[in-house]
This record gives sequence, C-alpha cells and structure tokens, in this order.
Amino acid sequence: MAAVLAAATAGIAAADTVELPERPDYTGVLFADHPALVDPHPLRAESWSRLADEHAIAVHFTTGTPQCYGVHATVTETPDAVVVDLQGGTLPEAAGRAGIMIAAAGSVEVGLQQPVGDRKVLAGSQPLDKSG
Repeated sequence: MAAVLAAATAGIAAADTVELPERPDYTGVLFADHPALVDPHPLRAESWSRLADEHAIAVHFTTGTPQCYGVHATVTETPDAVVVDLQGGTLPEAAGRAGIMIAAAGSVEVGLQQPVGDRKVLAGSQPLDKSG
C-alpha cells in the first residue's frame, strides 16, 4: 500500500492554504492524532466540522486503513483563521508489513486555544497535483 500511496502522490508539491468547507454531517473513521509516523507526507484535508467541545474541530481526509496508516495534525490560530496542517504516514507498529489497499474516509480531532467561532478554517501544506 505504501508503494501505491507513493505512486499516487508522485509529482505532488505543497500548495498555499485553501479554505475548507464545513461538513457537519460528515461520517468516517476517527483516527487518533499520531505524531510519530514513518515516512510522513502532506495529507489533503477535505473538510471540517464542529464538535460539542467548542475548543476543538474535526478535520476530514482520505487515507489508508487505520490499522496501517495514521495522521498527525498541527494547528496555527490567528484572530481570523484556523490553519490546520495534516501529515499522513505509516504507523510505527505497521512499518515493514503490508497494509490492505483500501481507502478510508477519516477524521481527526484538533484542539484549539479559542473556539472556532466565525473564523475561517484553512488547510496548510495541501498536496498540489503538478501533473496538469
């Protein structure tokens, strides 16, 4: 699966921040934030949703199964925006073993210093397809 993901991301570079749409009805697998990924790479954030805890949001993405792949989120807050960077990669305990080739719709909870309120939620380090 790592080879498939690597091939799928060939020719990809980081783009400027983009505004994420809010999707309150999003359903997907909840991934735990995992800062110790093997071979981390920028992961495209697709949307976000509010949580009951107003000091957190859920950020949505597509990656491999949670048994093999993980995500790490970092956040930068300003008075006008919340910028979330996602990194995807292999879980340390799955390194060196084959993962199944199934895409998983996922989300990760991201803590905030201040409630999101009416601030824009932006994705930083978005992969950009440079093949076109």
